[in-house]
Amino acid sequence: MKALIIRRQGFFFSVLTMLLVGLVIASIAIDYWAEQELAAIPGQTEQAPKGKISLVIKIPARILELHEDGKVYKKYRIAVGKSDTPSPIGEWIVDWKSYRAGDIFGTRFLALNVPWGGYGIHGTNQPWSIGHFASHGCIRMRNRDVEELFEWVPVGTPVRIEGQVFRIQRTLKIQSMGSDVVQLQVRLRKLGYLEGRADGFFNRDTDEAVKRFQHDKGITPNGIVDRKTLNLLDI
Repeated sequence: MKALIIRRQGFFFSVLTMLLVGLVIASIAIDYWAEQELAAIPGQTEQAPKGKISLVIKIPARILELHEDGKVYKKYRIAVGKSDTPSPIGEWIVDWKSYRAGDIFGTRFLALNVPWGGYGIHGTNQPWSIGHFASHGCIRMRNRDVEELFEWVPVGTPVRIEGQVFRIQRTLKIQSMGSDVVQLQVRLRKLGYLEGRADGFFNRDTDEAVKRFQHDKGITPNGIVDRKTLNLLDI
């Protein structure tokens, strides 16, 4: 009887071990499949572009577009920020690049010059997250995709992140920073009061643009963007 119990225990232990090993192998296989194929967009070139490079990131579609001379050259599926940690809307540049060891940032990192946080475009050790609103604000790519991008995109490359326009809730003034400042700058530029990038930093150029707009609208040109000025700007 005791021998029978021991044999049964040994049998169940063997089955449990096989199940655990199977789960580990399946997990590794799923990760590999996700990294290699799941997020890939088929039928695209693997040749390096030769013209002027820029990047456009479309948050709602979770797509990164590589542009050559102003035209779409290649597209990549990406993961972007969650609703409580959104990706930074605006116009940035690649500030620096580095190799990674395959940690949470994957194998490559391209830093963006966002003034209010450490944002970048990088790989991931969670390839199943690609295509979702899943990050803390950075742009995630498959490792093989970011490795390709890393070789093609030099430091100084323009990066435009596009997303949903929202109603500005706070008063803005010089030294303010954030996505709402980006929205203000985009509006001022569209109206012809501001030149240059919408970089999310309320600097002297933005201050002067606001004052010119306020003067033209017949209100005190103090450079403070309160609700009255926001309403006139229609934002």
